[in-house]
Amino acid sequence: MMKNICVAHRGFSGKAPENTLAAVRMALALPYVRWMEIDVQLTRDGVPVVIHDFTLDRTTNGHGKVKNMDFEPMRRLDAGGWKSRAFRGEKVPSLEEVLDLASGRLKLNIELKTSGDMYPGLEKAVIDLISAKGMRDEVVLTSFDAGVLQRVKELDARFRTGLIYDSRSGDPARKVKELGCSFLSISFTRINAGLAKLLAERGVKTMAWTVDKAKEMRRLAEMHSDIMICTNRPDIWGDTFLEV
Repeated sequence: MMKNICVAHRGFSGKAPENTLAAVRMALALPYVRWMEIDVQLTRDGVPVVIHDFTLDRTTNGHGKVKNMDFEPMRRLDAGGWKSRAFRGEKVPSLEEVLDLASGRLKLNIELKTSGDMYPGLEKAVIDLISAKGMRDEVVLTSFDAGVLQRVKELDARFRTGLIYDSRSGDPARKVKELGCSFLSISFTRINAGLAKLLAERGVKTMAWTVDKAKEMRRLAEMHSDIMICTNRPDIWGDTFLEV
């Protein structure tokens, strides 16, 4: 059996609406899902919420920017009906709700979704919540933004950080080292065996996203056993890697 860890992308988002408690619970129901990737932003009144887009339009029946809405009005939105009628009434979850479900059951790759100074205080709000729950060792905080990762380390150097990298050029291994990260989140199309080996030797975990086809999962597994496979379809990971 292959050892490549299965990471549920925004929960089991192939079947449930992404970044909802339904998607989280469906991922938790699969015993081989050991990690989950989620996205976190701040409401106008400073509550960390789990949602990917900077706007509400695609994944809820609301409109406008996440940062312009308070938590309680956001909770009244339907974040599941867009996926199917079966998920009508799903809410935009708070990070706290997801932490409570995941605690002691799987680890979390929490992407801090921000750009520039869009969310002042995002890093502190997330760190404080995770620390209050005693879950610092169960998470890695990731971002495309080097400044975000540096602020996390300044606030609490004990937190693991990870760089999200999607450039077609450059040296991700060097960038990770410069930022003091122990995790690299990278498009599966950008990774190769040499990079995976180098990062593993340096103690850096590599997660490849977003891999939904068995053929690509096998290709990554053949490159290196340490490559974590982030997928919308953890069931396909199970069908591909688990011994019958």
